[in-house]
Amino acid sequence: MNFCVIGAGAWGTAVAVHLASNGHVTTLVPRRYEHALKLSSDRSNQDYLPNVEFPEDLQIGANLKPSMMEADYIFFACPSHALRETCKQASFYDSSSWNLKGAIALCKGLEPGTNLFAHDVISSELNQGIAAGYLTGPSHAHDVAIGKPSAMSLAMNLNVEDLSTLRDAISSPRMRIYSTTDLIGVALGSCLKNVYAIATGLSDGLGFGDNARAALLTRSMNEMISLGCSIGGQQETFFGLSGFGDLIGTCMGEWSRNRRFGLSIASGETPLEVKDSQKTVVEGYSATKCFFEKCHRMGVEMPILNEIHQILFKGKKPSKALDDLMGRELKRESL
Repeated sequence: MNFCVIGAGAWGTAVAVHLASNGHVTTLVPRRYEHALKLSSDRSNQDYLPNVEFPEDLQIGANLKPSMMEADYIFFACPSHALRETCKQASFYDSSSWNLKGAIALCKGLEPGTNLFAHDVISSELNQGIAAGYLTGPSHAHDVAIGKPSAMSLAMNLNVEDLSTLRDAISSPRMRIYSTTDLIGVALGSCLKNVYAIATGLSDGLGFGDNARAALLTRSMNEMISLGCSIGGQQETFFGLSGFGDLIGTCMGEWSRNRRFGLSIASGETPLEVKDSQKTVVEGYSATKCFFEKCHRMGVEMPILNEIHQILFKGKKPSKALDDLMGRELKRESL
């Protein structure tokens, strides 16, 4: 197949390296021209994915049009807040005679302001008839790039035959892909787990211990399922790679940006200080605000999400958030 990956951060680069290593014609298109020149010269991405050499066949694109013209599928690896503008740039070109079948979001978050999922943004900006979806799951960029065993979920609104073909094309002996058409369930799991990873970092940083972490992850899973099913997601999706798997990977992984974000806040830094010092985007920060607004409008109770919102945006002390969570009135509810 022919793939185009737009955005050359750590994850976009890792996916491009994986696809090229899997024998596909793959073009990685950074969002900055000067970055494209550097990647082409260095044949690596030392800024975001150091010490990973590019496969010989991986192409670096300096602009979108020639990179997209032959693509069967494009991957959007930009931050969620930049997705609409990136889609607008892609849709600027007349693609009526192109081979493009679908667009896949690698970003994990809602669009600030509209609180729309990525597949909704893609569908609203790209030509009608182009499928939209996600590739997500517990996946450390460096591990994927160097071929460590991984498994992920591919969610697309494609027919069964095309979805199976795409799934098999992305799969490899070290990367197992599971396909689904539950876009809402996969989208929500891939976004919310970043919020709960911040919570886990706070808990670990404050020294609350293993019991607290286990309880936090269990209740986080409960919140995720509650919200997901209320907006049309399938419950079984949340017990899969894009739900439970991504939650565990992001909340427990030492590499997790969102977990490290929580750890830094627990050490005494303010959320804005930590956010402004990061080279890469902490998706959970924006996702917390977006989901808080979404749940408030829907009237869905999300106690952990609410407390993280209070900490990040209202200056609440993490220790006070714990007291309020532990002191909530007990109700008859699932564990």
